[in-house]
Amino acid sequence: MDIKNLIAEGKCALGIEFGSTRIKAVLVDTEGNPVASGGKEWENSLVDGIWTYSEAEIWSGLQECYADLKKNVKDEYGVVIKSFAAIGFSAMMHGYLAFDKDDNLLVPFRTWRNTITEEAADKLTEALNFNIPQRWSISHLYQAILNGEAHVPSIAHFTTLAGFVHFKLCGRKVLGVGDASGMFPIDSKTGNYDERMLGIAQQLIADKNYSWTLKGILPEVLSAGEDAGSLTVEGAKLLDVDGDLEAGIPMCPPEGDAGTGMVATNSVAVETGNISAGTSVFAMVVLKEEMKKLHKEIDMVTTPTGDPVAMVHCNNCTSEINAWVKIFDEFAKLMGTEFDRGAMFEKLYSVALDGEADCGGLVSYNYLSGEPVTGFIKGSPLFMRSAEDKFTLPNFMRMNLYSALAALKVGLDILIKEEGVSVKKMFGHGGYFKTPKAGQTIASAACNSPVCVMETAGEGGAWGIAVLALYMAQKNGETLSDYLNNKIFASAKSVEIMADKKDVDGFDKFMEKYVKGLAVEKAATEI
Repeated sequence: MDIKNLIAEGKCALGIEFGSTRIKAVLVDTEGNPVASGGKEWENSLVDGIWTYSEAEIWSGLQECYADLKKNVKDEYGVVIKSFAAIGFSAMMHGYLAFDKDDNLLVPFRTWRNTITEEAADKLTEALNFNIPQRWSISHLYQAILNGEAHVPSIAHFTTLAGFVHFKLCGRKVLGVGDASGMFPIDSKTGNYDERMLGIAQQLIADKNYSWTLKGILPEVLSAGEDAGSLTVEGAKLLDVDGDLEAGIPMCPPEGDAGTGMVATNSVAVETGNISAGTSVFAMVVLKEEMKKLHKEIDMVTTPTGDPVAMVHCNNCTSEINAWVKIFDEFAKLMGTEFDRGAMFEKLYSVALDGEADCGGLVSYNYLSGEPVTGFIKGSPLFMRSAEDKFTLPNFMRMNLYSALAALKVGLDILIKEEGVSVKKMFGHGGYFKTPKAGQTIASAACNSPVCVMETAGEGGAWGIAVLALYMAQKNGETLSDYLNNKIFASAKSVEIMADKKDVDGFDKFMEKYVKGLAVEKAATEI
């Protein structure tokens, strides 16, 4: 059946993801191939010291994104969308959206970006013996309790951004297990919140005598493929202001951007992982079993089916590389020459592979902001070299590409070298991998495993949640991993690279100097 008829007959699946700077919609056919997309740029605001998006921005952003998709479908296929096989929503994980018994938002949305929950995160980590980062929803709730905020006694439920959007469109207070794992720890054996930890956390607030319990205000947890409700009449009107969309469309469990990233890179199977590298960088590895020890550098989340995932999240990645490319661009213009910016990135990334494996001794820190993995509350970009080091363009660019992944490697080394985690393959996506071979080779050297980049990786999380919606509609008893392998990625084109041993050893040598120089970086932040 051609795409026009698939859309007209409501057989395509829709995924919409709320990223930090863009809301994106992707429509996929019955094979998971993207057939149309739409988007809306948006930006968070700092209001009274809190990074937030207003409730009005959430709904106007959603409506404009959907309208853009709808227009693009009409222009390309001559069809007005009436229905879908299934719909899925995802969004940036964590944060805090708390509601009263009448479903009114009690305080403005507190996003994952806020670093105002240090006291709560530290106390929870100690009490649970489980790393609870500042950005997690439970950290935000407990900090509000510690602060004695007036809204807390009125809480009837709290959730993430994806959970909020899903609830408003279908009426069910649910979350996919991957997104839920960024609210409160999940027991991968049960696929639900960890009951022992719930008990400990409840005891921490027992003296407050709230009318609610922690278990009672958390969203219901669902696994990928489970029924998460259907689009209501009110939800259809909220999504499509023209009124063309029909109610009753099945909806899959809402997920976080980490889970949709795993789906988009086919890295939901045990001993696989993915690296998402752009402005920030994170790596996720699906584990056979829970880690042996608590490591504050590593978050424990889950796949969309509840398997344990170790996640290393770093605030800084390619921004410092972008700054240097801008300087080279300014020099070119000074010399009366203009280059295509994309071509400049490709040349400079590629020349890094001509550099020495240890960057000729050059070291840099790309800390535009703080970097929790290495213990920095704030950062200061820094480049260091001695008179004996070999300061060449290839070494300089290789150093910058190493530096972009260096904090990440600190966390990966804990996983691989201390915890003995096995990684058969990593999947790369994001701007860092756009230039063929360069970023991929260096990422492979960082994690000492093959790194695979697929042609679909650029589709991102909106495509990932569309695939999860399609999986719910088509699963027929297949596991998510089998479904992805057998249907979605069976004919996907990809490039796999394993770094040479000299590159792996060279990155390790760079890291020895990098770790020793952290004291210099610390001093730089205090100037």
